[in-house]
This record gives sequence, structure tokens and C-alpha cells, in this order.
Amino acid sequence: MDGKTGSPPRPLRADARRNHDRLLATARTAFAEHGTDTSLEDVARRAGVGIGTLYRHFPTRQALLSAVFQSEVDILLTRSRELLSAEQPCTALIEWLRAIITHAGLYRGLARALMSASGDAGSALARCSEPMREAGDALLVRARDAGSVRADVTIADLMQLTNAIALAAEQSPDDPELADRLLALTYRGLKG
Repeated sequence: MDGKTGSPPRPLRADARRNHDRLLATARTAFAEHGTDTSLEDVARRAGVGIGTLYRHFPTRQALLSAVFQSEVDILLTRSRELLSAEQPCTALIEWLRAIITHAGLYRGLARALMSASGDAGSALARCSEPMREAGDALLVRARDAGSVRADVTIADLMQLTNAIALAAEQSPDDPELADRLLALTYRGLKG
């Protein structure tokens, strides 16, 4: 809804849609190659638009990050729904957490940005992560109900821990097994 008139937002003109899509594609590539701290001016320049155009489409860095990662979030949400019927609920939860770590590893700086956004409920990234929390909570509740996860484990803690593991793995590129080892420790800790 348009905050001024209460009507649905107007669809973008064809040229504005092309700019939007080009900015997303360019940002996705830049974030994968250079990390999420990539200069937004550089993203706009590479997309062939001015910085004002970038900010008209994405008023903040977090809004751009959220838009870039939405398709990956959709994949993770679909995977969580598939895992809800897995035979071993705790294993399903860990598999989903591993998928999040893999996703965060695609973009240097994403784990740090997600950890920062967790404290700001109004940020674009936090709004993007809310469906992820809900999906993870469904997996966690199922594992808890099956008696395979301690009662005091929360999805907020697991999401922060998952981002911390992704950040640790990002900071240790010479140790490709680090994330799996830390996730294995998490798995043992969940069972108490």
C-alpha cells in the first residue's frame, strides 16, 4: 500500500523495472565478488545508473541486501517446509542450519550484516529474516517435541549461532571443515 494514498503501489515503468533488475543483478555479483561492504556508488556505476536511481529503488544498504538475498531466502524457506516431514527432526534442523551457513558463505559480510540486523526489528534485513525464524522455529519445535532437542534452546539463539559459525568460516578460508566441525558441536549441544 502507498502510505500517502492508501492505494496499492503503482507498477514500475519498463525503464524503471530494467534499472531495478539491473541493480539487483549487479549488486548480487558485486556482493559475491567483493562482499556486502561493496560501495553502493560502485554498484550504481556498474549497473549504468546514478546513485540517486539506486537509492530510489533501495533507500538503504539493508534494503538492497534484502532484495538481493530474497530468492535465496525463498529457497531456504522451501527447504524448511520439505524438512518438516523428515524422519529425524533434529537431523532435519541441523541440515537446515547447514543450508543457512552455506547461503551466508556465498557473500562475504552477509553473516555479520545478519547478526547486526537481528537487533533492529525495523531493518529490511530483519524483515527478511522473520520468515526464516518462523521456518526454523517450526523445525525446532518438531525436534523438541520428539525429545531430541533440549527445552531451553530457542530459534533466536540458533540463528545467532548459525550466523556466528558462518562468520567464523568466512574468517578462516584455509579451514574448509570449520563450519561442519562447529555445526557438529552445536548438534551435540542441542541434545544436552
